[in-house]
Amino acid sequence: MRKTLDIVIPVYNEADCIDELFKRLLMLRTKMQNELEVKFIFVNDGSSDKSENMLEEYSNKYPFARLINFSRNFGHEIAVIAGLDNSNADYTAIIDADLQDPPEVIEEMYKKIKEGWQIAYGKRTKRKAESFFKKFTAFAFYRLLNSLCSAEFPTDTGNFRLITADVRNAITSLREHKRFFRGMSVWVGFKSVPVYYDREGRFAGQTHYTLKSMIKLALNGIYEMSTAPITLINLLGTILFLASLVLLITKNYIIGSIGFVGSLQIFAIGVIGSYITRIYEESRNRPLYIIDKKFNF
Repeated sequence: MRKTLDIVIPVYNEADCIDELFKRLLMLRTKMQNELEVKFIFVNDGSSDKSENMLEEYSNKYPFARLINFSRNFGHEIAVIAGLDNSNADYTAIIDADLQDPPEVIEEMYKKIKEGWQIAYGKRTKRKAESFFKKFTAFAFYRLLNSLCSAEFPTDTGNFRLITADVRNAITSLREHKRFFRGMSVWVGFKSVPVYYDREGRFAGQTHYTLKSMIKLALNGIYEMSTAPITLINLLGTILFLASLVLLITKNYIIGSIGFVGSLQIFAIGVIGSYITRIYEESRNRPLYIIDKKFNF
């Protein structure tokens, strides 16, 4: 009996990419069908373009094309977990809909899984059609995250990966609302291996990851995986307190020192407030997402 593979694809306003994406997923499915029964799980994250209609047409035509329609936009990370929640296969892959990550690489990931690895994650060797700013910020973010956290995060990676059922079940057991999937996949452990590939530019359309979105994701990653910001503030507060004492004794730059310490206090309150906000959001115990419709489940 063949084992099963679910491919989870979060979708948000990707109408220009869907036809080509489905074509390449079909080719991959045909290529792997001797070993695996492959199904697709599209998660429509409240798209406002034609994505929902296109995906419904595909799901009506192909019974292995499953579709989850959210009641509204809940965000990319939530769409990923919804796909994992609804997967019951032996293996689950996660890939974005914009075709920057080639679906064909999933076959290489599966080869690694057959060798005994439990997570095969995509590692980018080249990032085509991306600005210097985006490449630099991505480079800096992962190095910063590794310096703040006890766990080691692989650099130059995204959510693109193939995982076993044990890994999927471990990740879906984590129900926090502010999610950082690639961090969670490291935190749960298991044996992981990189699969190298060149990342293409978008097949069509514009990226939905604005500077604001990237900053939000970066802060989620830092706050979710580390308490280092609070530790750093405490350290800086101690240093500045001692420096202020010296300045008071020597009667130099008193006003400046008071102002600087005051601004640091405001910043520290903001950092602590971010953690408290997360506690508040978790305490409400709301569902991570709400499903409007499901097809082929």
